[in-house]
Amino acid sequence: MVLFSRSFIRKRVISLATTALVAATSFALAQDPTRAYHVRGAMPIQYVADRPDYSSEQPFLSENDTAMNKMMADMTIKPTGDVDRDFVAMMVPHHQGAIDMAQAELRYGHNEQLRRIAQEIVVTQQQEIPAMHLAVGEELPPSVASPTQATPMASSMMSHDAMSHDAMKMNMK
Repeated sequence: MVLFSRSFIRKRVISLATTALVAATSFALAQDPTRAYHVRGAMPIQYVADRPDYSSEQPFLSENDTAMNKMMADMTIKPTGDVDRDFVAMMVPHHQGAIDMAQAELRYGHNEQLRRIAQEIVVTQQQEIPAMHLAVGEELPPSVASPTQATPMASSMMSHDAMSHDAMKMNMK
């Protein structure tokens, strides 16, 4: 008679539960891939945008969902054997995803405190991406112009340091 250890059984139960969860998620997405869910425990909770009374939030949720899906896909890498390069390969899309989500907040959000935080996220994450590339000896990608804001409120929220930096750049020309 073959007896299995508790550890072996526990690992197999976890493996089966994970397989069942992945299969259920895949099945749900196959049924309606446009429907997004937040999962809390085993009960899926729909985004509030699926309710008619929150349909005005749909553009924000759509942009945010696109940013998150791109981020998650781009964070999936083939390991190279170099932990530092793999870290950068995963963190750059993570930071870009944060930038994209913050820009959605700047376009659609109304809370001034959150809009300031979103602006700070854009600035800091844009600084950290090239710093990570440099840290592993990679060349920097070509410079691109900073994204413009869709609303005048975002430009009025520039920090004093950012305005000083812009003023210094103007003086250098």
